Amino acid sequence: MKKKSNISWKDAFFNSPGPNSLKSSMLLMLKGLCMGAADTVPGVSGGTIALITGIYEDLLTAIKSANAKMIGSLLRFDLKGALGELHIRFIFSLFLGIGIAVLSLARLMSYLLAHHAMLTWSLFFGLIIASIWVVGKQVEKWTAGTVASFLAGAGAAFVIVNLMPASTPEDLWFIFVSGLLAICAMILPGLSGAFILLILGKYEFIIATLKNPFLFENIQIIIVFLSGCVIGLAGFARFLKLLLMKYHHLTLAFLTGLMVGSMRKIWPWKETLETAMIHGKLRVLKERNIWPEAIDSELVFAVCLIIAGVLAVLALERLSHVKN
Repeated sequence: MKKKSNISWKDAFFNSPGPNSLKSSMLLMLKGLCMGAADTVPGVSGGTIALITGIYEDLLTAIKSANAKMIGSLLRFDLKGALGELHIRFIFSLFLGIGIAVLSLARLMSYLLAHHAMLTWSLFFGLIIASIWVVGKQVEKWTAGTVASFLAGAGAAFVIVNLMPASTPEDLWFIFVSGLLAICAMILPGLSGAFILLILGKYEFIIATLKNPFLFENIQIIIVFLSGCVIGLAGFARFLKLLLMKYHHLTLAFLTGLMVGSMRKIWPWKETLETAMIHGKLRVLKERNIWPEAIDSELVFAVCLIIAGVLAVLALERLSHVKN
């Protein structure tokens, strides 16, 4: 049995890569704020922000630092050894910024969805249209294989969205799975974690929970959701990275298809067909997409928001090329 590390807590903290000054820590936290703000909006990827700000490779390396050696140190209760392996200074500064942004914007997003749903969905719709273009054009050569992968992603998403009820389970196991899948999307440039929550029917639910994070009933949900996020980062995220390394174009084609097949979920104009009280709250059980009923000022504003969403993502994508 290996001995525990004899280094001090201070040495363990400063052993791993990360910001070396308060200024660099604040800069990294600011980048985390931008990533967190992006991840609260379906269609804008935190991974894209990481790419633009030049920390994407550092982010992936920091995630990989939660490796077998670190876990082995934890199992031996060698906490200082585990801390020395983990890129804790980088992770702490970045994720502190992400957390602050998510909690700060949750109340705003909850208000917009409750009082201006159609207009909010219109902006989301434009963001995701542009994200489809941005991810799709990364497939440099469309072959029979990439087309098949695209169709598989589109078909799978279309079927899942059709089968997925408007209101999905609020059981803890489903919250865990939602966190696991959403965090994996977060680290992929072009694919939004919030978008995955939309597909799973849990975007509004999680946003409403984060709106009041210190309520007793919400604390349990947040812990379970974050547990899914941690497992996703440690496990499935590595699998996705492996797919991107070995089957880059096939994976990107599949992700593009996934977004295309899910577009009906984000369509702004909907008609509620069935509702029910679930856990003391009125939930939509069944709805259908409809066309706008009239050409009026609200429709014009919605179309402008769709265009604004498209332009915002294209501007971010252009900025990423300037930086890289």
